[in-house]
Amino acid sequence: MTVTVNGEATELADNTTIEQVLARHLGPGRAVSGVAVALNGEVVARTEWGGRRLRAHDRVEVLAARGGG
Repeated sequence: MTVTVNGEATELADNTTIEQVLARHLGPGRAVSGVAVALNGEVVARTEWGGRRLRAHDRVEVLAARGGG
């Protein structure tokens, strides 16, 4: 199925979860502290990432806080 991740069309397997998208997008084992996810314009609680399955044409935005000044 095709979903949009941060503005880019991405092919994913059916029933892919937000957690799986993050592992692919951020890299395996990367800490997710400071990361927020929006699905179709709605923020998804971190506690739901492992169980929230995506559907074709969903829009996922992954936002990561960056330190600096």
